[in-house]
Amino acid sequence: MPLPDTNAPWPPPHLARLLAEMRVDDAWYSGDHKRLAAVYRNNPTRKDGRRRLWARDNPVPGKHESRLHIPLAGDIATASADLLFAEPPVFTVGDPATQDRLDELAETDGIANTLLEAAEVAAALGGVYLRVTWDRELVDRPLLTVVHADAAVPTFRWGQLIAVTFWRELPSDAATVWRHLERHETGRILHGLYQGTPDNLGRRVPLTEHPDTAPLAASLGPEGDAIETGLDRLTAAYVPNVRPNRRHRGSPFGLSDYGVPLYDLFDALDTTWTSWIRDLRLARARLIIPDAYLRDHGPGRGASFDDDREVWQLLNIPPTETNGGITMAQFAIRVEEHERTSDAATKQAVRSAGYSLGTFGLGDDGGAVTATEVKSRDRRSLTTRGKKSRYWVPQVGEMLFVMLLLDRALFTPSLVPERPRTEFGDSVSEDMNTLAQTLSLFQQAQAVSVDTKVRMVHPEWDETAVQEEVARILTETGADVPDPMQSGALV
Repeated sequence: MPLPDTNAPWPPPHLARLLAEMRVDDAWYSGDHKRLAAVYRNNPTRKDGRRRLWARDNPVPGKHESRLHIPLAGDIATASADLLFAEPPVFTVGDPATQDRLDELAETDGIANTLLEAAEVAAALGGVYLRVTWDRELVDRPLLTVVHADAAVPTFRWGQLIAVTFWRELPSDAATVWRHLERHETGRILHGLYQGTPDNLGRRVPLTEHPDTAPLAASLGPEGDAIETGLDRLTAAYVPNVRPNRRHRGSPFGLSDYGVPLYDLFDALDTTWTSWIRDLRLARARLIIPDAYLRDHGPGRGASFDDDREVWQLLNIPPTETNGGITMAQFAIRVEEHERTSDAATKQAVRSAGYSLGTFGLGDDGGAVTATEVKSRDRRSLTTRGKKSRYWVPQVGEMLFVMLLLDRALFTPSLVPERPRTEFGDSVSEDMNTLAQTLSLFQQAQAVSVDTKVRMVHPEWDETAVQEEVARILTETGADVPDPMQSGALV
């Protein structure tokens, strides 16, 4: 399928509902007051008829924003990414030379950090795209990049991605909107530059018309818009956050962590904190004084009250007035009511998103706990992690395989590409004291070998390192004693 026709509506109408939902997810994820106000301007009320906090106008124009936002949505997305990729995954292949090159690509390209970013975006928007690209002028290796789900127009068949068009708006000084479209198909990547309006793609123009796309023109093939990859597969992949999508049943798109939905809980949390801070603001001590206590600064200059003054001139105050007519106003702060409401909204949002309260430090008494206790306490979070990781493994393996194929074609001709195996790191590491006690008990029961103990202490070591450590331990403990009959010590 070629790039879109001239003057096509953009974004495509068939994605309008999905993109509108992503804008709401993005507003909560970003925590930006203006974005929240913009998405709720045309949807000001909840289902119960109450007006949303972020749909209300600022009461006093020109005054600072009095509404308070608690970034729980961002915290949920970050927690999801941390559960998946805080411990970098391990990528392995069978060929030693290919393994060395894969390790080099993973380290120099920062693939672990790329996946951490991608997982956070996927949790917020319901999915994310991984894209493999290259730039000979920049680096001598393929690059793994992230494209957000609201900047892509995918084509699926039987739930599988068969093509995708990424798009971005380019800088412009005029009312014209410049868009760069990048379509990934099997074996090639197409590029197009369009000059249009905010809701229309406009006319297609040469890539050389804009400085951001001009360098691509030299890389295009004879068709004038395509770069041939020489591969029988896509250079992009879609990773859903989790399926099914409850709002679009039967679709291949993933469900956001906020798509339960959690928007009313987020709004209630912000409303609670806004009210709490308003109580603090209103509870500041204020003095109500008679007019006679004000010092007149002259015509047109107003009057003021000096609360630090120690000696006052004679004032005409009735003797029956208490405290000389001065009254202090200070309101109570409803701390307990606000705190309980805030905690309830937060806990319900965390549970509905699929996480344990302990993942967010809720209900934590601060005492030391073992890894087993942590796993028991965070079982719901670990279940969600396991479910999400199954969507990542095949797509990450595919993109790493594409990287190796492109690396052979463009940079390392002698490379033997293999599809890597992906192993996720343990989200909860066993502390060394507990591990030592476990190994000691196994040793006393004579139920563990030196080889097994080394592997338990150093799960990240390869076979060579494990065997070398086993040999050193046996030698140092005297367990590895040569057989005298074999050494010729006895005749």
